[in-house]
Amino acid sequence: MMSAISTADPQRDCQEIVRHLATVVFPWDTTRSLELALFRTFASVRIGGLLHATGEFERRAGKRYDDTDLIINEIIENGFDSPRGARAIARMNSLHARFRIANEDFLYVLSTFVFEPIRWNERFGWRRMSESEKLAWFSFWRQLGERMRIRDIPETMPEFESYGRAYETANFRFTQANQRVALATRELFAGWFPALLRPLVRRSIHALLDPPLLAAFGLPAAPRWLIWTAEHALRLRAGALRCLPKRRRPKLRTQIPRGDYPHGYRIESLGPPPAD
Repeated sequence: MMSAISTADPQRDCQEIVRHLATVVFPWDTTRSLELALFRTFASVRIGGLLHATGEFERRAGKRYDDTDLIINEIIENGFDSPRGARAIARMNSLHARFRIANEDFLYVLSTFVFEPIRWNERFGWRRMSESEKLAWFSFWRQLGERMRIRDIPETMPEFESYGRAYETANFRFTQANQRVALATRELFAGWFPALLRPLVRRSIHALLDPPLLAAFGLPAAPRWLIWTAEHALRLRAGALRCLPKRRRPKLRTQIPRGDYPHGYRIESLGPPPAD
């Protein structure tokens, strides 16, 4: 498999390459980086405002997380040209169609799914993605964006990264809506840990957020010792993984038991129900 991936074409074979990266090579890192990507979108005034207006993140943060996670991973694990991948895209497009979302906001969200995993990998990956793998990652999300009917997606990675940076400069600023969505999501993550550890988990999340994000959410910066500790813990993890036997079988997030779906799920039922 590894030799086949290493000789694959990053555009033609992007679905296979991304599936391998996300489920075999970097499953934990991919999940954490995509969580950070979603967190980053909350800092946009329009995106944060829309998510707050739905009330879903504050009322049902766990289900919203699961639904988003499942839709994204149906596409990653099966490919956007597969029957299940196509159903997941159709469901995502149907959910988005309920709202008036600017094309530039769609573009920004897409850019975070391209670049946050690459940036995470550069900081904390047990190995670095190759240039071919980065191009495949970009091509995968770009082709998915086309299937989402997003317009004017930049054709190169530098152009798209520049777009994302410019968008953040223009659209990141503090609002109470942004803060409430961010806090609800932070509490969801903290709730995965024992109560005694939750204060540290909250501050550790702050340690992984850069100053523009903290400002947009009105959150205090983590102390320097905690930033140092969090970053070094993640690098120590990467070093340990380099020495351990490598994963051979894919880790599929669509197969993880979910409290909201004890008997499984239908793709067409993911997401909030239509408003009354």
